[in-house]
Amino acid sequence: MIEPGNDKIPLFKKWRQWYVFVIGILALLILLFYFFTKHFS
Repeated sequence: MIEPGNDKIPLFKKWRQWYVFVIGILALLILLFYFFTKHFS
């Protein structure tokens, strides 16, 4: 039988913080790839 576990979110306490973190990482990647392609074009 499966016991109900404590489903706390690791690292951040709220899902909203996860969303902001992921959107920030994606924005950073977009900027990095933009400057990377601009440098080698």
